[in-house]
Amino acid sequence: MSEINSNLFFLFKNLPLLLNATLTAILLTFASILIGMVVGIICTFLRIYGSKIVKKIEFAYEWVLKGTPPLIVIFIFYFGLGKYLNLGPFLSAALALGLRSSAYQAQIYRGAVLSITSEQTEAGLSLGLSKVKTFSIIIIPQAFRLSLPGFTNEFTIVLKDTPLAYAVGLVEILKAGRDILNQPLTQSITGSNITGSLNPFAIFVVCALLYFILFEIFSYALQFLSKKYEIPGFITDKETK
Repeated sequence: MSEINSNLFFLFKNLPLLLNATLTAILLTFASILIGMVVGIICTFLRIYGSKIVKKIEFAYEWVLKGTPPLIVIFIFYFGLGKYLNLGPFLSAALALGLRSSAYQAQIYRGAVLSITSEQTEAGLSLGLSKVKTFSIIIIPQAFRLSLPGFTNEFTIVLKDTPLAYAVGLVEILKAGRDILNQPLTQSITGSNITGSLNPFAIFVVCALLYFILFEIFSYALQFLSKKYEIPGFITDKETK
């Protein structure tokens, strides 16, 4: 058997491990994005409607997370807070990537919220709604639709950050590839024993291909939603002036 055939056979044998790792990467992406969305919306509200002190604190929060490499944030959660809160690799990575994403998502949502005419906020307040209810019932549903293009970009960035969870032992695609790479390539086919190791180029190409497929699928799906739910004839504050 040629070296190419033996590598392909070995990869096929370990395909279940790669597929499970792919599922882990997807779950980590969605968990991180969900955390970032919830915290990002809260940050958006505080930055727009909060007091001066609250706005400064929120600004510092975004500033610190944007300026800190995501791998270091993961280490802080896993080796720092995880030591006291008993966080596992998945939760540590999800919180780290999610909170870092929240700083960028807050910026996306804030831009969308500020583009909505102030008359809508004034109308909600005039109806007796509080700032929180006006924000959650009137503003945020529109802001979500307006922020879909920027959200699409942030989603794919978080997806491509998931391999960093490899550093704390989470078996996502890259970690699975490394685990497969460390296995001895030993097969007995047609009476011939084959020994050696898997070609690193082959496994990393497969890992890259899996990430590329996920990127294309989610990018296309989110772009489809962005076009489907765009607000026709939307008028911003700038256009009314």
